[in-house]
Formats: sequence, C-alpha cells, structure tokens
Amino acid sequence: MVNDKTHLYFMPGMAANPSIFKHIQLPKDQFEQHLLEWFVPEKGMSLSDYALRMSAQIIHENVVLLGVSFGGMLVQEMAKYTSVKKVIVVSSVKHESELPKRMLFAKYTKIHKLLPTGIINNVELLTKYAFGETITRRLSLYEEYLSLRDKYYIDWSIDQIVNWKPGYLPDCLVHIHGEKDNVFPITNIKDCIAVKNGTHTMIIHRAKWFNEHLPTIILQ
Repeated sequence: MVNDKTHLYFMPGMAANPSIFKHIQLPKDQFEQHLLEWFVPEKGMSLSDYALRMSAQIIHENVVLLGVSFGGMLVQEMAKYTSVKKVIVVSSVKHESELPKRMLFAKYTKIHKLLPTGIINNVELLTKYAFGETITRRLSLYEEYLSLRDKYYIDWSIDQIVNWKPGYLPDCLVHIHGEKDNVFPITNIKDCIAVKNGTHTMIIHRAKWFNEHLPTIILQ
C-alpha cells in the first residue's frame, strides 16, 4: 500500500523544545508529525548554514514545515534545501520590515549584544526573551518548554533574529499570526491568517484552534 500521508515537521521557537507541540493532534490517517529540536550552532555559523544542517533531518519528500517564532524564520531558510509542499510560519515574520521597531533599532545600534544573556538559567528572564511574556503563575509551565539554555545559542539566536534578511519567500508559505502577539505586533504583519485573541504563545494555549484549522490550511 502506498503511504500517501502528509509529513509535517515542527520547529519550536527560540530556546523551546518540541513539547510546545504536544497538544497538536492532527488526523493520523492523513498526517504524520515529526518534531525537530534546536542544537547549539558552531562558532560563526550563519542561519542559512544552520538551516542546511537542520534540513538533513528531513527524510521525506514534499513535506510541510511548520515553525514558530524564530523557528518560523528557520523553516523559511530550510525551504531552500528541502522539497516542500507548504511552509507554515506561526507567530513569526516573513520579512525584516515585519520586525518591530525595537528590533530594527537593535540591528543598527547592536544594543542587543548588551543583553544579560549570561543569566539565562533565570527562567523568568529566558521566558521574556523567548515568549515575550513577563509571567509568574505560569513559570513552571514555561520552564518545561524552555530547555536550551546555552549562552552562545541564545546570543546567536537574538543576533540572527535582529539581522535576518530573507532572500527567499516560498510561494507555498502561509502565515498564521495572533492578533495580540506582543513580540511581533500584527500591525507590522502583512498577508496572514489572523487568530482572534491569539498571543505569541498561542501554539501552546490555542492548540484547539490549530487542530481544527491546520488540516484545511495544509490541504487547500
């Protein structure tokens, strides 16, 4: 029997592990889900080089890549090296013009290099960097999701985000964005599927929406 399932590869956001997708459950007769994980980049590695290395983990043809936040930027880079059916970015950006002004300011002033990333074991601070939220009551929840706390990786990630210049926009790209995203405000975002009351962490807190809508988005 020919296996005609659609293979989805999920890429989490900065410092996050694949458990952020644990509530995403799509029909198993149609889709097969695969989880990708961040690794610490080599010194001097570009985002494009990183994408090439990550693409080696894609073992199927005509796949769907879904990336959240910084992972959304990465899957766009991975599409250069992978046979894709669709690229879905969630709570992310497609172009440097969609970055908020504070990130564009950081790009030109290099102020992001002064961030206190050396204390990344402070989960509350890491949550601020990765999810854009200052939280207390959900701290233990986010501690579960944020597992990559290597200083070089965090510094590299922030630098790649503020300096990202996408040279390739896949024709099959779909952008899903929350109306209340406080990391990448939707006022800067063009051509997206807007999720009412969705925040930057909606892949976690609005999993039901994704379970209901992703099959149609992927297959249409």
